[in-house]
Amino acid sequence: MTYQALYREWRSQTFDDMVGQKMITQTLKNAIIQDKVSHAYLFTGPRGTGKTSAAKVFAKAINCQHSVNGEPCNQCEDCIGITEGRVNDVIEIDAASNNGVEEIRDIRDKVKYAPTQVTYKVYIIDEVHMLSTGAFNALLKTLEEPPKHVVFILATTEPHKIPATIISRTQRFDFKRINIEDIEEHLAMILNNKEVSFEEPAVKIIARAAEGGMRDALSILDQALSFSDEGLTVKDALEVTGSLTSEIMDLYLSHCIEGNTEEALAVLNQLLNEGKESNRIVENLLLYCRDLLVYLKAPKVLEQQVGLITDGFKDLSHQVSTITLYQLINELNETQKEIRFSHQPTVYLEVMTVKLSTSQKTEAVVVSEASELPDSKVQFLMDKINLLEKELLQLKTTGITQNTAVSENKNTNQTKKSSKQATYRIPTEQVYQVLEKASKAQLVSVKDAWIELLQFLTVTQRAMIKASEPVAASEDSLIIAFDYEILCHKASQDNELLLSMKNGFERLIQYSPNLISVPKDQWTELRQSFISQMDQDGSSEEKKAKIEKDPVVEEAKELFGSLVNIIED
Repeated sequence: MTYQALYREWRSQTFDDMVGQKMITQTLKNAIIQDKVSHAYLFTGPRGTGKTSAAKVFAKAINCQHSVNGEPCNQCEDCIGITEGRVNDVIEIDAASNNGVEEIRDIRDKVKYAPTQVTYKVYIIDEVHMLSTGAFNALLKTLEEPPKHVVFILATTEPHKIPATIISRTQRFDFKRINIEDIEEHLAMILNNKEVSFEEPAVKIIARAAEGGMRDALSILDQALSFSDEGLTVKDALEVTGSLTSEIMDLYLSHCIEGNTEEALAVLNQLLNEGKESNRIVENLLLYCRDLLVYLKAPKVLEQQVGLITDGFKDLSHQVSTITLYQLINELNETQKEIRFSHQPTVYLEVMTVKLSTSQKTEAVVVSEASELPDSKVQFLMDKINLLEKELLQLKTTGITQNTAVSENKNTNQTKKSSKQATYRIPTEQVYQVLEKASKAQLVSVKDAWIELLQFLTVTQRAMIKASEPVAASEDSLIIAFDYEILCHKASQDNELLLSMKNGFERLIQYSPNLISVPKDQWTELRQSFISQMDQDGSSEEKKAKIEKDPVVEEAKELFGSLVNIIED
C-alpha cells in the first residue's frame, strides 16, 4: 500500500478526535442530539485548524443511523462511504477552481432533488471567499430557502471577503488557532502510537513552528521523521523547521546586550550561511526574548515547559534587564514588519543587529559615566530634570501663550501663518449633534468591529487608524478621536480613507456612518461642554424622565423599591 501523509492518516473522524475546538464540537453535537440541524453553516479560521474535517464529521453524524451522543459510528455503510468519498449525496467543492456563476447555478438546480443514499444531501464548499460576486448572488436565494433535505457547509480562511448577506443566512463558527500545548500532546500521542522514540523539546519546536495549525504540525513532523535516522531528535527538528538553537540565541543576545557589534554580526552571518531564513531568525529571537521577559516576571509560568529553561537561558536572564528586553522586543517586532515587504531582508537584519548592540552599549556608557559623578552633581541634575518635567506639564496644561506672545513681537505675520497651518478646526456643531443621538449599543458594535475594519484598509491607512479610537456613535454618524492633531486633520481630508471605512462598516455591521474626526486631547473637553449645555437647557431632565418611564426601570423599582438609583450612561 502506498504511503499516506500523517495529516491524512490522522484526520479527525469524530468530534472527540478534534484538537483545540471544544466549544465548536460540543455545539455541533448538541445540535444533532436535539435534532436542531440548521440548513447552512459557516466555518472560519486559520489554515489547518480543522474546518474541513469538522464539516466531514458533521456530514457523517447527521446521516449516521447509529450515531451515539451526536458522534458518527464510523462502522456503518454510510459512514464508511462518506469517509472514502463514495457517497454521491455528500459533495465537496473547491471554490477556488469552481468559482463561476455556472457552477453555483448547477448546484441550485440539483438541490431540489432528494438524496439517493443518505438522509441529508450535504454541500461542503471550501475556500468559499473565492466565489465571484455573481456566484454569491446565485447562491443567496438557495441559502435563504433551501429544501429540508439539504445542508450547506461553507469553509473559509478569509471571512471578511464574504458578503454580509451570505453570513447572515448561516450559523457561523470561528475556529481558533490551536494551543501549543494541545499540539504537543497530539504529536506525542501519534509518535507513541507509531512506536517512534522522540525528545520532548523536539516536539515543542515543531509545535511552535506550526503557528497554531495542526495540519502544518503534522506535515513538519512527517518531514522530520523522514529526515531522521532513528527517532525524533532536537537536531532534526531544528534542521527541518529552520529554527535556532538556544545556544546560538544566547550567544547572539549576549553580544547585543554587551554592545559587541562585531561579534553579534559574526553570529548573524553564521546563521545566514547555514541557510536560516530571515523571518525565522527574527521570529525565534522574538519568542526567546518573550520567554526571558516572562521568566523574569513570572518564572513559574515557564517552569513546567520541558527543555525551555537551559543553563544558558538562566545566565542570560541574570544579565538582561526588563527595560532592555522591552527595547529588544520592540526592535525585533519592527524588523519583522519590514522584512515582510522587503527584497533585501538581510540588510534589515544587519541594521537591526547594529541598533540592538549600539543602543545597549550607549546605555551602558551613560550609566557608567553617571555612576562616576559626585553626589552633589547627581542631585543637581535630578533637580534640573524635576524642574523641566514641571515646566513641561505646565505647558501641556496651559499652552504656550507666553512664548507665542514673544514670538509675535518678533515676527507677527509669520506666527499667525504658522498657527493657522497647525490648528485643526473641530466641527463642534456636528459633534454635538452626534452626542445628542449617541447610543452605547451602537458604540459597542463599532468597537467590536474595529479590529476587523483594519483588513479593509491599506497599510498607510491602517497605520493612521491604529492611532485612533471610536468614542461616540449614533445611527448615522461616528466620532473618532485621534492621538495626534496632525493625523486628525489628515484623516478628515482623506476621502479615500473615509470611503474605505464606510464600506468596511457596511460589510461588517451594516452601518454606514458619517465620520467626524477630533483630537483625543480635546475630546473630554468637548464632551463636558456638551453635558453642561444639556444641563442648562434642561435636556438632561427630559432624558431622565424618559429613562424612568423605561419598562425595565419600572420593573426594577417594583422589585427593589427605593434602593434603585438611576444613573445615566
